[in-house]
Formats: sequence, structure tokens, C-alpha cells
Amino acid sequence: MLTALATVVAGTYLVPGQPAAAAEIPVGSGSYSDTRPAGTSGPTDNTDRPVTPQVTERMTDRPVPTNDWWSSLVFKRYPDQPHSQPMYGHPLSYRAVSGGLEVGYPTDAAIVGEGRQYEFAHKADLTLGVAGLNSPDTKADGWSDWTVSPYWSGGGSTLRATIAHGSPYVYAEATGGAAQIETGAAPEVFADDGNVLGVTVGGHHYALFAPGGSDWTVDGTRVSADLGGKDYYSVAVLPSPDALADYRAYAYSFVTGSTVDWDYDAAAGKVDATYTLETEAREGTETGTLQALYRHQWQHTSDELTAYEYVSPRGTMKVRAGGSFTTSQDVTGVLPALPETDGVDKGQLAARIDEVVNSADPFNGATDTYWTGKALGRLAQLVPLAEQSGNDGARDKLLTLLKERLQEWLTAGGASEFSYDPEWRTLTGYPASYGSDKELNDHHFHYSYYVMAASVVARYDKAWAADSAWGGMVEELIGDAANSARDDDRYPFLRGFDVYAGHSWAAGHQGFAAGNNQESSSESINLSAAMVMWGAATGDTSVRDLGVYLLTTEAEAIRQYWFDGDQEVFPEGYGHQTLGMVWSNGGAYSTWWTANPEEIHGINVLPVTGGSLHLARDKAAIDRNLTELERENGGPAQEWREILWEFRALSDPAAAKQAYDADPKAYEPEAGESWAHVDHWINTLAATGAPDTSVTADSPTAAVFEKGGTRTYAAHNYGDGEQTVTFSDGKTLTVPARSSAVGTG
Repeated sequence: MLTALATVVAGTYLVPGQPAAAAEIPVGSGSYSDTRPAGTSGPTDNTDRPVTPQVTERMTDRPVPTNDWWSSLVFKRYPDQPHSQPMYGHPLSYRAVSGGLEVGYPTDAAIVGEGRQYEFAHKADLTLGVAGLNSPDTKADGWSDWTVSPYWSGGGSTLRATIAHGSPYVYAEATGGAAQIETGAAPEVFADDGNVLGVTVGGHHYALFAPGGSDWTVDGTRVSADLGGKDYYSVAVLPSPDALADYRAYAYSFVTGSTVDWDYDAAAGKVDATYTLETEAREGTETGTLQALYRHQWQHTSDELTAYEYVSPRGTMKVRAGGSFTTSQDVTGVLPALPETDGVDKGQLAARIDEVVNSADPFNGATDTYWTGKALGRLAQLVPLAEQSGNDGARDKLLTLLKERLQEWLTAGGASEFSYDPEWRTLTGYPASYGSDKELNDHHFHYSYYVMAASVVARYDKAWAADSAWGGMVEELIGDAANSARDDDRYPFLRGFDVYAGHSWAAGHQGFAAGNNQESSSESINLSAAMVMWGAATGDTSVRDLGVYLLTTEAEAIRQYWFDGDQEVFPEGYGHQTLGMVWSNGGAYSTWWTANPEEIHGINVLPVTGGSLHLARDKAAIDRNLTELERENGGPAQEWREILWEFRALSDPAAAKQAYDADPKAYEPEAGESWAHVDHWINTLAATGAPDTSVTADSPTAAVFEKGGTRTYAAHNYGDGEQTVTFSDGKTLTVPARSSAVGTG
């Protein structure tokens, strides 16, 4: 397991809730502030009133997760809704209300929004509660990697439930009265064994488990059981009524926690992840459980699965009996730049880089975290290209620009800075943008560009990247967005990344009826790729390996859930081949700001970097995606067409080059892109061929390309000694220290 990110704070530890006396907290050569800049805001509700995490007293010392599938429990976005928004654990859906926990099993997709969106919307089949319960609010009373325990208290009764991704069970702990369950329609009883009751509600089959010696009674739409001095009961959704006996075996093995452990085996070119549920037997001795695996999980496990299945917005979920399972995936490497080839006109490349470097404002007026990040990313991608073109002067100017702007942001007290919020345990950049302050949105998107730019600087200047210099503040940004330490008091575990869902979430509060959402999955990948390169450049293998795990896992989730790579996820009748946005309860062919097809298809591609090579794992999905784009657009893209040429080049480099060469390019590229980088990307892939992801390497910063039966091998060595990279087809490549190398075979 990874160790905590090491952060030096002037030899002292900042205790959350107790700001240090100084307004600026030094971290190496940089600093952050313990106070927000004047006139700015932290998290608020939708009326702009400040909010604090809604957790029980015993959880106040733990960093609260945001950007999760259940974050509306702790971040109350709407003051008139003190419980939660619908939460989608899959296969079950939930909503906290004053009387307890609504539970549903959405199995029918609705196609809405003029055919642009599909939804498996929450509808309560059951409301789990306790006699007399009338709670004024619901708070979080515990959580782990993918479980959460909402808590209610009122009317002399209390209820604590534990719910989880993939769990067909809800585990309830109740005091003050009998177990009481309200059904959304009159229940049809298909099994009655005293303390075990099988009912069908709304066409869905549930099993209710009370302590031994208890007896469930049905009165209209109310089902209740005296708990006989005990304080627990559980409920399970069944794949079919005849599954009752198998589900009964695990009904009293209550899940108490969840943990993912990852292991990057560089020699094998694979990353394994083990997902483990901790349990406690409330009756009997059974300590196993049943859990439903998403498609991106069951396709990559060799662990035995049962014949049971569930419907979900992510396609079929398959059930495993046991407390854990392991997935294993091939690793697609990342590169600081595509390899040097004869396909690029180096004189033209150098001239185009000079145009950027010598422009009046290389940052294009950017001031907030997101647009500054985009500008940093744009310049960072040009540094290795300047070196390839022999334009060392431009390379050095670019590095100076990157250092100066990064140092400006990584130092408190100026026009731009990062500020730590001890209540929400988060580091927010000001000026903020797109709700990164008031809603805690998008930190992984914004900070990905800073970490990527820092990784480029670290490649050329290791002293700059030392913790005692500017590296400490870079790792603060990584810690806020993707902290690997569960026992850290400063940041929650993997804020943006949902380890079980396999991808990140963008909304800090999850304050929507559709659950949480993520639009630009590629900007999430940008953080993972940046972490791989930052960790490699600084020698921090824990950050590098975490980046490998995040990128490999999310790449498969993107292939399945954004691009429907196997064409087995999107529901029947949904007429699109790709999504602009994934929602907890489905997905949408849209973006937050426009319905233009170019942006819908491009938002999950940008920024195009050496971390984008994973997209070539499924070239057929790229082809379907771009065919749909032209159909929806009524012809080739007009906006962001350079992004979409780069996307096409990952599948069909010759077609991409033909489109690129034919276009007059009489417009400014997307803000994070430049003509120099586009030219290099298109012409390099035309020379090498598309990425060949069937070949892996014993380095995470290596890749293979193929054209006409000839493979091109590329690798970068961040170390101080010569490295031999071995590829899975037997090819070896000797890479000098702190250099890139390319070979064919």
C-alpha cells in the first residue's frame, strides 16, 4: 500500500480547525495561505450561505470526502433539503429522508432530453426506518473507500445504515423502536419464514432479515418487526426470488468497511487491484458477503463469479461470493512527448514554437485556476518539442515561463495563491473558477495542468522539484486531489477518484437528482498521467504507481462508460455512440455549456498529451465516435477540429494527416492547444503509425507504435543512469540517463 505524501510545513504540523499564527504557511520555497483572500468564498449552499460538513460528532476529526457518489450527505447544497439527494450505489439507489432511507433498484432506462440522455432514475421501493423516527437531518457517521453510513436521530429513535457501491444489501442499526419499512406499493409476499421475509415491490424482489426470533408483519404498505432487544436488521435486493437462500446465508455478515490495494508490477507491465470488504457477523459465524462487480471489473478478474446478475446504468453487474476480488490490467504507458521522427519538419516546428514563446502574452490573459492551468499545459507540451526541433533557446524560455507562473501560484500573498480550508480539509486556488471554491468542483481537472507542467520542469531541473524547493507545494496539490493515505488529517483519501466506479466525479457536493457527474474524463486522466511523470521525475515511486493505477483503471472506465467500447453498456433505444457526460444514474450526449457535437466529442479528448495514448486501446470506438460526430454535425467538425484530428490520429493517422494538410488552419486552436503541438502530433503518428497497445513495457514511460507491420518503440528515462527498457514482444531499448530514445523492430 502507498505511504502518505510527505509534506514539510516549516517543521510544524497545521492542525485542521486551528490555523497557524502566520497567514502564510511555508512549504519548501513556496507557501499557501490559511485564510482565503479578501472578498472570496469557500463552500456555500445555493443561496451563497457558508456550509460546513454535516457529519456526526465522532467524525469531525476526519477529512470529509467530497466529489463522491454520496457527497450530498455531507455537503448540503440546498438549505431546504437537509437529508440527501438521490445516491446511486448500483445496483441499488438511495435517498435519505426524515423517516429513514429510501431504497430502489432502477432497472428501466428512460430516454429523455430529446434523446440526448438516458436515466435509470431513483424510485423508492422501500423506505427503511424505525418506529417513531422523524429526524430533522441526516449526517454521515462513517465512511470507507466505497461505503458510507448515514445517520438519523429524532422522535426518540435512531437509525444508522451502511450502504456501498456494488452491495445488494443495506445494513441497518436501529434504536428506540421496531424495525419499520414502508413500501412504495402493496408488497407481494413470496416467502415468509418469521424473521426472513421475501417481498416483491414494483416488480423488484427484496429479502428482509430481522434477528433470529423476530417476526415480520405486513399491514398494507407497512412492514415491521420487533427486534427482540437487538438493534439490527438488513435488506437485500434479489436477482430473483429463488436466490433467497443464497442471500440469506450472508444477511447477518454486516459490512463495516472497504479497502482497495493496488500493486504496479513494472516487470510484467500490469497493475493489480484488490477490493476488500471488512465484515462483522451479527448472528452465526459467516463473515463473507456478496458484491456486484461493474463491467470494468468483472472483465478483468479471474476470480470465480456466481450466475447472479443485476441491471445498472453501467451495463450488467455480476455477483461474486466472498469478501474480496482482484482485477489485473495491462498498463498503457505515458510519454513526455511523442518520439522524434523524420516525419516532422523541424524548421517549421521551431518557427511555430517561437510564435508562441515570443507572443505578447503566452498565457493569453489567464488569471483563474482553470484557464491558467490550460495555459501552463499548452506551454509545457512544447518544451520537449522545442528540444526535438533543436530550438534550445525556446525550450529554455518555455521552462522559465513555466517556473515563473508556477512559483507565482505556489506562493501565498500575491494576486494568485492556494488557500487551505481547515473545515473542509481542502486546498483551493484563488482566483477560483467553475465552482472550485463554492462547490469544491473540478480540483482534479484544474490541478492536473499544474502537476503536468511541474513534471516537465522536473525533467530538466530536479533541484527545482525537490520538496525543499517547489516540489512540496506540487505534492500539496496532488494531496488535495488524489491523496493516497487514509490516515491523513489534512486531505481525504482520493478526493476525486471513486475507486469502485473506476473513475472520478466532478461535483464537490453531488447535489443533483441524477447523482454526481463527470464531463471531461480526459482532464482527469491528465492528472493521473502527470502523477506518473512527476513521480518518475522526482523518484517518488508511490506517486508514480498511484498514477499508474488511476490511469489504467479510469482508461477502461472511459472506454466502457463514455465510449461504450463493447457496445454493451448504453441501453437499447439510446441513439448515441458516445457521452459527453456520465451521471450516476446514466449519461448524456451534452456538455455543461453547449450542445455542439464538436465539443461533446472533444471534451473527453483534451488535453492531447503523451498521456492520451490509452485512447488507442479501442480504435473501433474512436472510429464510431468520429463517424457519429460527422453525422450529428452534418459534416466534418468546424470547432476544435485540431483536437479531433489528433483523436483520429490515434486510430487512423493517414486520415488525420490528410484532413490536417487540407485545412487552411486560419483560426486559433483550442485554448490548451497550439499549432506547433498539433503539427508534431499529426506528423509524428503519420510516420510511426498509431499506438500499438497490445505491447507493454517494464517502464510506465514507454510506448509502442505500428505502421505497415513495423513497430516503433519509444521510452523516456527520468533516472540518472542508463536504462534498458524491455517490451513484451522481446524488443529492448537502451535509454540514456534523463533522455528519450526511439527504435524500430
